[in-house]
Order: sequence, then C-alpha cells, then structure tokens
Amino acid sequence: MNSIIIDDDKLSRRIIEEFIRKCEGLELMQSFADPVEAMNYLKREDEIHLIFLDIEMPEMSGIDLLNLLKDPIQIIIVSSKEKYALNAFEYDVTDYLLKPVTYPRFLKAIDRAVSRFEKNKMNLLGKEEIFIKKNSSLVRLKYDDILWVEALENYVTFNTFREKFTIHFTMKAIEQKLPGNKFTRVHRSFIVNTKSIDVIEDKNVIVSTIDGSKSIPIGKSYKEKLMKDINVIIK
Repeated sequence: MNSIIIDDDKLSRRIIEEFIRKCEGLELMQSFADPVEAMNYLKREDEIHLIFLDIEMPEMSGIDLLNLLKDPIQIIIVSSKEKYALNAFEYDVTDYLLKPVTYPRFLKAIDRAVSRFEKNKMNLLGKEEIFIKKNSSLVRLKYDDILWVEALENYVTFNTFREKFTIHFTMKAIEQKLPGNKFTRVHRSFIVNTKSIDVIEDKNVIVSTIDGSKSIPIGKSYKEKLMKDINVIIK
C-alpha cells in the first residue's frame, strides 16, 4: 500500500514515518507539511492508497482536504484533538488516531486499512465486467472486450473491437474501477488491457484492432510499472 503523510507537526510526521518504515507492505511515498502541496501531488500521482492526515493545519484543514478528495483513497486521521472524530467518520475514514500515537495503536489502524484494501482488491478480481452508461441505458462490457481507455478532457472513451463508448468520468477514477491484474496505465491519457498488447516498442505499445492496429504512447513515468505488469523474459 502506497501512503503519504499530511501534517504540519514535524515531530508527528517523524513518528508516523518511522512507524511506516517498520511495516512490511506499507510504502511511504511522500511526507508533507503543507496540505496545498500535498493536494497538488495527489493530482499527479494515481497510486496512493492511504493518507495519514492531520486536521488542524494552516491554509487548508484536514476536513477541507477530505471535501476535495473524490477518489476512494483510505484516510487515517492523526490529530491531537478528539473533537473532530465524529465529523471525520462521516467521510468514512478508516481510523482516527490521537497524538501522541503509540506503535500498537498504529498497527491496529493499519490492520483495518489492509483489510479494506484486500477486500476492495477481491471485489475487483471477482468481477469480469463493467457497466457503463450509454444514453439512458446501462451497457455491459466484458473486461476482455475492452482494448484500451483514452482520456479526452473531462471524458474517457472505452475502445472495444466494434464500438466506442464515451462517458463523463476522470481517468483516475476509471483506473480505480478497472482490475489491476488486467489493465495497466501506460500514459496519463491511456489505460491498456494487457491482453490486447501485441508489441511493446521503446516509446509505444501496439494494440490490435478490427481494422489493423493502434499505436499508444508510453509515458516515461509509467514504463517501469508496465514492465512489472507483464511477463517479460529478457536475457
């Protein structure tokens, strides 16, 4: 689970950073004192699963940040005051830790986060299809029929062998919906079904279509993950 910390309290950040380093399977990606800087980071980074979030911070409070988050990222509140707990749980936060945080209490919160994370993954693995809206109806698309998904400003287009379906959705939200064992993001504007990839070139992947092929660019920041998501034999 990739995590970040957002807390203007330097000592608190150091304690949580150390606790995270002790936890196998939990990766600290960034630690922020400035919530505005953290929000800008979250707009660029798609692979954050867990946020350790303080409430009382300058410029933007933790509650303000919760109101801005649209994607299903788990939140563990780390606060010196108990009075915000009721409000925080209205946002379905995973846990609420009071400072100073002890390691046993931290581990209990992580157990909850891991349980949620695994449950979400199993829910995705158990489904082989997705329903998307077309006019006033819902159309069922099997995952194997989706070749790639492409971002078009505030819309995304599902490309299949025979049809295209365009819906009003963000690329980040679509990536959360599609199973990671079948789809991989190769560019900020493209998610590809790994089964549909025929060739991987230096800067492109080639996908077969009904009337030929489609060349899709590989973003520099996505290439390493792409190579991890496919079976590669390189001597």
